[in-house]
Amino acid sequence: MLRLHRLRASDTPACRFMEQVLTEAFPVEEYRELSELRELTGNRDIFYNNLVLDGATPVGLITWWDFEWFRYVEHFAIAPAFRNKEYGHRTLALVRAQTRTPLVLEVERPVQEMARRRIGFYQRQGFTLWEKDYQQPPYSPGAGFLPMYLMAHGDLDPEQDYARVRATIHSEVYRVEQGRNS
Repeated sequence: MLRLHRLRASDTPACRFMEQVLTEAFPVEEYRELSELRELTGNRDIFYNNLVLDGATPVGLITWWDFEWFRYVEHFAIAPAFRNKEYGHRTLALVRAQTRTPLVLEVERPVQEMARRRIGFYQRQGFTLWEKDYQQPPYSPGAGFLPMYLMAHGDLDPEQDYARVRATIHSEVYRVEQGRNS
C-alpha cells in the first residue's frame, strides 16, 4: 500500500535515502543545500519533506509547502529502481486525494526531450502548463535565475492567479523580494 511518511530531523536513515534520490534526480542548481533542507525539515511547519513508501519500502520523495490557498510541490522524484511502475501516478493521486487546495509545481521549459516528457506526464495527471515567463530563483548565493514554467492542478487560473502564486513561492520558498528577476 502506497503512503507518505513525513520526515523529521531525527529520521536519519530515511533522510539519507531522500537526499540520495534528490541529488540523483535533480541538477545541483535545482535544490537547496542539504543542510538547509535538513533545517527546514525539522523547523518549518508549512514545509513537508515526505518519503513515498510502498509498504515499508521507500520508493521516492515528495516535498511541498502547504500555503493557505495552494500547495507548492518543490521536489518530486521516484528512485531509479522504481520508475515506470506507476509510482509517480499513484503518488500524485494520493497527494491530490489528501488536499483540498490546488497543486502547483515548477518544470523545466520544453527544450529537451526529457523536459517535454516530464510536462506530458504532469499533463496526463491533470496539470495545466502555464506558459508564462517564470524564473526560478537561485538556491545558492551568486547563482542565476532559471527559466521554468509553472504547472497547476485544481482551481487556479493562470491569468488571474499567476502573479500571486509566483509572489508566494518567491517570498516564502526562495526568500526573494519581488522585482528581483521575478
